[in-house]
Amino acid sequence: MPIISFEAGQLSEAVKADLIEKLTNTAVEVTGISKQLFFVAIREYPDNSIAVGGKTVAQLKQEVAAKP
Repeated sequence: MPIISFEAGQLSEAVKADLIEKLTNTAVEVTGISKQLFFVAIREYPDNSIAVGGKTVAQLKQEVAAKP
């Protein structure tokens, strides 16, 4: 059983559902393996526990939201 693992910050339920569908469909297209055999795992981390460029994802989201 192939496993697709995706790690990210906090995601909405809609985004997770879309990821599961699209990751699975792409893997099926590339490998030719049956859709029913894929296992998808999404691991979420709190936005204040992961960082990019020295800023937490929570900080980056706040900065983006504050921009006009």
